[in-house]
Amino acid sequence: MSWNPALEPHCPTGNEVDAIDTLIVPRARDLGGFEVRRALPAPRRQMVGPFIFFDQMGPVEFLPSRGMDVRPHPHIGLATISYLFRGRMHHRDSLGTDAWIEPGAVNLMVAGHGITHSERTDDASQTDPMPFLGIQTWVALPEKAEDAAADFVHAGAEELPVMEGEGKTVRLVLGRAWGEAAPVKTFSDMFYADAVLEAGARLPMPDDHEDRGVYVVEGAVEQAGTVYEAGRMMVFRPGDRVSLKAGPQGARVMVLGGETLNGPRYIWWNFVASSKERIEEAKEAWRRGDWQNGRFHLPPGDDAEFIPLPER
Repeated sequence: MSWNPALEPHCPTGNEVDAIDTLIVPRARDLGGFEVRRALPAPRRQMVGPFIFFDQMGPVEFLPSRGMDVRPHPHIGLATISYLFRGRMHHRDSLGTDAWIEPGAVNLMVAGHGITHSERTDDASQTDPMPFLGIQTWVALPEKAEDAAADFVHAGAEELPVMEGEGKTVRLVLGRAWGEAAPVKTFSDMFYADAVLEAGARLPMPDDHEDRGVYVVEGAVEQAGTVYEAGRMMVFRPGDRVSLKAGPQGARVMVLGGETLNGPRYIWWNFVASSKERIEEAKEAWRRGDWQNGRFHLPPGDDAEFIPLPER
């Protein structure tokens, strides 16, 4: 999950410009039989609100004893959100967290000054192939929170607000939208939601957030007469009233956005920061590898290996 391809997003033309500020078409990459589509960051759009990284993981079917196997690696200056539609993933971090991430739950890992974690599908009891599909996002932290203490917060699917009606089911994962608020605290004003739409159902985008975007996970949606298939992210112009209509097969979308930060962020490997100096300090701390007394520690129970600092 630490690979950063170059992207060449399609630019909107004609009537698309009326509603859409940026259209991003992620490129798919096969990481040893595991497909990832990265929408953020993109050359023409670094962030949507505080969201600075957006990966679709899968769809894939993991065979027993063969699946995701991301060794311990570090983060600073961000919070990660792992959200699954299908399958499960084993999260372990340097705080001592040992948790299985499952569909519909929110799992927020705050890196702050520094955290190390691993992501694996190493369930020894798995004997059948496991369908897997999910989204991992990073939220850049405001400057006042960049050096905050690391943390991990889990909220089960049953704890999250769910809005149903008129052919749609919307689960609010983080933040506030449509008059509801999710239970997990965030560091800036934002929203992040999972919406399942029946054929022809309409979903209005929240109009009280500065930045707004939508990613089509499955199916297709129509906006202003243009159809957008799965694997597209649209970022809308601030202040416009926008509504999406599901295509004839329905759709599943992630909607996201919120308050923009006070400036762009530097991003290198797994590090996000408001200054290059913070990035360099984190690089040196990981390169040094002082797991006992240094800035970073390896996850208890998963400390036999780690991903080395890239030489670039």
